[in-house]
Amino acid sequence: MSADLSVVWEVMKWPLAACLLFPPLMVYLGLHVVKREVIFVDLALAQVATLGTCVALLMGYHFDDRLTFWISLGVTFVGAAFFSWSRSSKKEAVPQEAIIGITFVVAAAGVILLLSRVAGGKEELEHLLTGDILNVTKAEIGQRALLFAALGGFYAAFHNRFVLISSDPEGAFASGMRVRLWDFLFYASFALVVVSFVRIAGVLLTFAYLIVPAVCGTMLAQQWARRLTIGWVVAALASLLGLWASYQMDLPTGAAIVCASGLLLAAVSVIVSLRRA
Repeated sequence: MSADLSVVWEVMKWPLAACLLFPPLMVYLGLHVVKREVIFVDLALAQVATLGTCVALLMGYHFDDRLTFWISLGVTFVGAAFFSWSRSSKKEAVPQEAIIGITFVVAAAGVILLLSRVAGGKEELEHLLTGDILNVTKAEIGQRALLFAALGGFYAAFHNRFVLISSDPEGAFASGMRVRLWDFLFYASFALVVVSFVRIAGVLLTFAYLIVPAVCGTMLAQQWARRLTIGWVVAALASLLGLWASYQMDLPTGAAIVCASGLLLAAVSVIVSLRRA
């Protein structure tokens, strides 16, 4: 039994570290996304990041090459600039969510077209969607932990500004704040988080970590701190359930965690319904 536990720990320790260390910052970003009512912005940025990776692959670079990361990040920064530019001080006939949805669809189509020109494109597409978090390394954990810690400090320093823009954009514009500049800084740093995590976890798991725990926190609490705590607990539980199911039943790890997140969201919905009843 102890030998079996030792084997499990050896296989799962770094994936578990990734699933516990990174979600807190992603939940924080997800809370902003839910507050702004632009639910698909993270999925759109993740898809744009994937498009950038496909451009690098078509240029002959490998998925793990450093230049592939920078090309993907550069393309995602363009998407971040576009989203911040499309933000308006008043309600428009075409909501920003529609623009974000169109961006996602076009980026997804671009990924399919580009990968059709790459050898092994089908396998690359599956890898970009589901990631390979089970094989994450100690070095990858360390690099991203430092990056996420720095970005966490950035968001903490300007938390009040970001909350005002997310909660009351009209008031932010009226106060004279340079909303589009701060929006770009928000989306650019968001893009850095997305690009970094997509490379190890894939598009689907990145979206699940950004949205599902944040929605659970929003349903169960009012204060940002409590929502963040609840979101992290949900992400941690989903990670543990998904990793256990992946190991026991030989399932794709990312997809298992996404499904576990969905089950926990359903449980939270039942709890909220019972409270109201």
